[in-house]
Amino acid sequence: MMKVVIAGAGSVGRSVARELIDKGHTIVMIDNDKQAIRRDLVPDARWIHTDACELDGLADAQLEDCDVVVAATGDDKTNLVLSLLAKTEFGVPRTVGRVNHPRNEWLFDSNWGVDVAVSTPRLMTALVEEAVEVGNLVQLLTLQQAGTTLMEMTLHEASEVLGKRVGDIDLPQDTVLVAVVRSDRAFAPQDDDTLVDGDELFFLANTSAKPRLRELFS
Repeated sequence: MMKVVIAGAGSVGRSVARELIDKGHTIVMIDNDKQAIRRDLVPDARWIHTDACELDGLADAQLEDCDVVVAATGDDKTNLVLSLLAKTEFGVPRTVGRVNHPRNEWLFDSNWGVDVAVSTPRLMTALVEEAVEVGNLVQLLTLQQAGTTLMEMTLHEASEVLGKRVGDIDLPQDTVLVAVVRSDRAFAPQDDDTLVDGDELFFLANTSAKPRLRELFS
């Protein structure tokens, strides 16, 4: 089980904390707003009233012993500074940064210590697109440390790859088809699997591969 420190005790941080606690992980919640310290809402977490950008407060949370830091505050500057401090001062193996304003998304990379950037507006937009658009490549999540993106596409009946074996499709370099969802069943595709109309495909790929993927599968 992991020890996870979550900065930002708003609705997002609390929701993540409850989910992780239900899975058996140890959670530390930190926030600099006394009004946000609601131990009754997440009673199984350890709560610390401190500034997420101050080293003394982060030391109190024992970041050096944690597996993951989640920077989930409503302020992008705070999330960036916390991610950087977690990496450089405490050697935290994994950081997740919440992006509040899409225009700041380009900052959330390894230069600021962010391993995974989660943009709520982008994710909501992607989920809307995924729900209503067939045959369009949708970017779901960016993994900054690996330099890759999780993308999704639902195959249209006119797609040229229908009926083809997965192993016969010439995917772009550094692109992996990691999962297929078919008739509400998810599976890891093998070379001999044949793609059919309505298949929902999930790729891990470099962003630069998007045009080629769109050309292949749309």
